[in-house]
Amino acid sequence: MRFDFVTIFPRMFDAFLAEGVIARGVKQGLIEVGVWDLRDYASDRHRSTDDEAYGGGPGMVMLAEPVLRCVDQIGSGHVVLTSPQGRRFDQSVAKELATKERIVLLCGRYEGFDQRVHDALQPDEISIGDFVVSGGELPAMLFADAIGRMIEGVVGNIGSVEEDSFFRGLLDYPHYTRPEELRGMRVPDVLLSGHHEKIRKWRKEQALRATLSRRPELLETAELDAEARKMLEKLT
Repeated sequence: MRFDFVTIFPRMFDAFLAEGVIARGVKQGLIEVGVWDLRDYASDRHRSTDDEAYGGGPGMVMLAEPVLRCVDQIGSGHVVLTSPQGRRFDQSVAKELATKERIVLLCGRYEGFDQRVHDALQPDEISIGDFVVSGGELPAMLFADAIGRMIEGVVGNIGSVEEDSFFRGLLDYPHYTRPEELRGMRVPDVLLSGHHEKIRKWRKEQALRATLSRRPELLETAELDAEARKMLEKLT
């Protein structure tokens, strides 16, 4: 898979690409990354990438021409535009995008892009939630991290990915490590029992409990097998 980030702040990606999941995937040859400085595609000597809005109003608008030139240079790919007006990003969207060979992430700023970027590219607009951040760089990194870790081989143990919160629509179960007792708080006996089947069932029940308590709406679409449904009936 390849990620192409289109941004006016390319240095924001330096640390992101130096450490963590994406860096590991690049090192393993499983992920390719390109960071494109939108200012390189400006048409004036000031390397302008934004201007005042026609019709007036506060804030600046990202120019369409540099974006279209840059995307033309990149070539084919699934174009994603980070936008608070887009569909909500969640694990199902991450799974969907993980099937793409190449994703071009347009990082917006200010009041957003000239509408002709939307009209010409028909991007997949995606939001990280109902709030506004200063630019699309951080959301783009979040998207790439969530997508990249599902590529086989990037995370050492694929089982850890499959057990993540939201992977099957549930929150995660509690995790414990050494010591067995800390300030009067003990690790649940079942986890020390060595009985793998009891541990599996305990973890499934705890995931259901956490979801029911904190995010009950997730249960409407979660992937529940017969055993999980029976457990849920007892919990409710």
